[in-house]
Order: sequence, then C-alpha cells, then structure tokens
Amino acid sequence: MATIPVVVKHQGTKYNVEVDTESTGEIFKFQLYSLTGVEPARQKILIKGGQLKDDTPMSKFALKSGQQLMMLGTPEKNGKEVLSRPKEKIKFLEDMTEAEAAQQEGAIPAGLTNLGNTCYLNSTLQALRAIPELNNALVKYEPPRAGATGVMPQLDLTRQLRDLYKYMSETQEAYNPLAFLAALRRAFPQFAERSRTGEGYAQQDAEEAWSQIVSQLRQNLRVKDAPDSGDASFIDKYMAGEFTSELVCDEPAAREGEKAVVSKDKFLKLNCHIDSNTNHLRDGIANGLSEKLEKRSEVLGIDTMYTKTSKISRLPKYLTVHFVRFFWKRETQKKAKIMRKVTFPHELDLVEFCDDKLKGALVPVRDKVREVRKDEEDIERARKRRKRNAAGEEPEEDAPGGKGKKKDEKKANGDVEMTETYKTDAEIDAERDAALLASKKELHALINPDLANDDGANQSGLYELRGVVTHQGASADSGHYTAYVKKTAPVDVKTGKRKEEDGKWWWFNDDKVSEVTSDKIEALAGGGESHSALILLYRAIPLPSAEGTMD
Repeated sequence: MATIPVVVKHQGTKYNVEVDTESTGEIFKFQLYSLTGVEPARQKILIKGGQLKDDTPMSKFALKSGQQLMMLGTPEKNGKEVLSRPKEKIKFLEDMTEAEAAQQEGAIPAGLTNLGNTCYLNSTLQALRAIPELNNALVKYEPPRAGATGVMPQLDLTRQLRDLYKYMSETQEAYNPLAFLAALRRAFPQFAERSRTGEGYAQQDAEEAWSQIVSQLRQNLRVKDAPDSGDASFIDKYMAGEFTSELVCDEPAAREGEKAVVSKDKFLKLNCHIDSNTNHLRDGIANGLSEKLEKRSEVLGIDTMYTKTSKISRLPKYLTVHFVRFFWKRETQKKAKIMRKVTFPHELDLVEFCDDKLKGALVPVRDKVREVRKDEEDIERARKRRKRNAAGEEPEEDAPGGKGKKKDEKKANGDVEMTETYKTDAEIDAERDAALLASKKELHALINPDLANDDGANQSGLYELRGVVTHQGASADSGHYTAYVKKTAPVDVKTGKRKEEDGKWWWFNDDKVSEVTSDKIEALAGGGESHSALILLYRAIPLPSAEGTMD
C-alpha cells in the first residue's frame, strides 16, 4: 500500500493526512471526517485534476508529498444531530481483555464443560441464565455465615451459581462448572449416583436438576418486593404462579351433602401431560389442570373418586413448562420416554386457563396489544410501500397518499370549482404516529392496578419463548441434553434502546456453542429419538410503552 502525506486546510486549521493511493475518494472523505467532524456528504475538496467523487480513485490526482488541499464544509446543525468524534478512544477487539470481549454485543456466550454425564446440568444452567433478573439478583447475593445455616460458604448452591454466571460472563471459552456441581451433589445426593453400567456418575434428569436448583433459589435468593416493603423470594416474585382449585366428588349422591373444596396453591411450572390425543402444548396443559384423586367421602363413608379442576389465578413473568415425557417402565426398571410429537408456539396465550377474575383483567390488555401490533405493522408496511413507489417499483396508484385526499371548494368567476388536495407523506405519518401513541396510552390505562403494581407478574397473558431444554434418546437414564436460548437484541448506541431481534438462537451443546435459526426450534416437537423439547422457558411479552419502546 503506497501512501502520500498531504496537508488539508479547513477553516484555518491544517491537518496532516496520509493518503492511500489505492483507495477511493470515499475513504479519503472519511479520513477528513474523523479529523474535522464534517460529514462526507457535506465536504467539498478543492483538488487539482478534477472533482473528488466517492468512487474516484485517489491515484487519479497524482498527489505529491506535502501537497496542500483545501476543504470546504461544516457539520450539520439546525436542530439535527451533529456528528462528532467519539469522546472516548475506540478500542479494537484485539486490544480488549478476554472479559471485555465476552461482554460485547453479539459475543458468543461461554459453553460448559461436560464432566461426565453432566449435560443435563449444563443445559439447565444455560436456560436459567436466560433470565436477566436472575443474573442481577445473584450479583447482589451474599451467603450467610457458616454458623447461621450449617453450610460452608463454598458449598452454598446460590453462591456457586452467582460465581458461575460471573465467570461465564467474562469468557467466550468453555467453563468448567466443577465447584457448582460439587455444591449440587452436596445439597442433593441423588446427583452423585454412580453409573450402573460403568465407571463415573450416572446420567440424570434435567427437569429434576431444574426443580432442585429453583427450590434452593426460592429459599435463599431474596429481592425487594416494593420500595416501601420488605424483601421476597426471587422465585415467588418472578417464576411462581398460583392455582385456584376446586375439588368435587364424582358421585352425585355425595355432591348434595358435600361442598366443593376450594384451595389456592403456588406452582413453579406447568406440566404438559401427554396422551394419545395430545398434539399441541395447549392440549397437554389442559390435561394437567384436571386430575382424578381418590379420597374418603364423609357423606358416603367410603373411599371414592374426586375431580380436582384448577384455574390459574396468577401468571408469573417467567413461566416454566415441563413436557411430562418420562414414565417408569417396570419391565426395564428405567424411566422410558413418550416419543409423541407435541408442537408448541413461540408466542403462548394462557388467558383461557385463567380464572374469571384474572381473565377479566388480562383480556382487555391482550386484545389491545394485538391491536397495537397490527397498527404498527400497517404503518411499517405503508412506509415500505411508499419507498418502493418512490423507487418506481410499484405503480403510482398504490401510493398511500391517495387515501388522505381532501376536497376543497374554490370560487372562480362565480362558479364553484371542485379541486383535490393530498396530504403529504409527513402529514400521513404524523397522523398515524399520533393515533398509535394514543392506542399505547389506552393500553396502559387498561392494566389492572394490582397487576401494574406487581412487576413480577404477566399483565397480558401472552408469553414469548426464550429458552428450551431438549433431550435426545429413549430413556432419562441415557441420551443427551442440550439447550437453546434466544439471542437478545443489541442496544442502539444512539437511542439507548434495544433494536428489533433477528430471530436467531444460541444452541448450547455442552462446550460447543453455535448460532441457529428459528426453524431449528420448530423441529424440537418430538416424534422420535431425536432432540425434543423437555422444558420450555417463556417470558411475559414486553408491553409497548407510551413512548413507542418496549417496557
């Protein structure tokens, strides 16, 4: 690469610039922009040999060492954003530490080393890590003194999870979760079971690991429930729902003398029970909300069957759904797997499973959310169509401006002349944006006050899929577990708001981490021994705010 030093004079200041003769005028303008703050489009370079255009080769001008050039132009002002040099020196990736590189937007997250049949744990840990509120709460966690609980700090499972996630956030290499595994086996000896078929430890069920880890967090991890109140369990606040259940005797003779027993119970997951009629997640959830129990009837004086029907009376912000695929098979003395294909949605609507009180609070918000979404899609579609019209890609009659025309009356020589005027694109956009903003304000006014004060609850009944734990194989005692976690959209450096997500996912296969498209998730419905969903992690959809961003 041949370079020639020249001097560029701009508003009384001289700048020394190394010109790459193999580059173009566009590159040269960006060099000057970095020095002067004048955008390339606003620069005019006075140079002997012709006009400097973006695609002009710099070799055309036969520049000489020390040659002086003149630049005209000022940064854009008048209320518009003025581009300026960054206040902090730009740091390139190769100059960053490992921790700095790992925390950049789009950085590949860390995998976890398989320590011998520990894929069940690795996949569980990766899926739980998809909850940002959990990571934030763990950062603030301080374990109690050893004498207070009888557990040494290094064996405190919550502390080990805190440290594990911290170390994982500082590397893009596979991390060894040995300390966490030791704490897990100390707290729950079942995970220290030895293999019956060879050396090492036995394979375990990811759902059992998930449940035990969540139970420990429920006991130990506390968060502030409200500014003026005490603390609460993190799990109860963000991951626990509530059932309102009714127990009724199946025998008509007993119903007349026995009142239905109504109870309220918290739940940490919804079970999707699979039978011969289960084709979709909704079918399995409905199966799980109705169960048969045998108990003694005081009216009949005998043991008889009762039906327990449950409705959801609180929906958490983060919902765990468990596909009940494993069952105990007596012939083999192992947990066998139900292979049936059961599809599940990326967006889940649970309003139909709620009790009347909660349903009444959720339906208006849910319906308004869908209305706002449609309006946003219509506006975006119209803007794209208008761009295509301007580029000549669509006939003029399709332009949206025609819908905004107004008829005016003008008097000329005593006659009335009918003329048509059209709204400008800017006027149309302003009207639509104003209507959309009004709809968003209406949406927030519809939120039930109790739900509005409960930031750990779902306020619309709608969920979006954020994580999946999968199992491959025919038995819980063997096979392989992996996890999928949806990528988080990067933050726009100009606005500070998150951009639109690209629909991509991270696939965590122990120490191997790769990016996959959403169609890979569609293939996890099951139907054979290939990878099928075992645990789904849903998050309440963010509600559009009155400022046009997502809450």
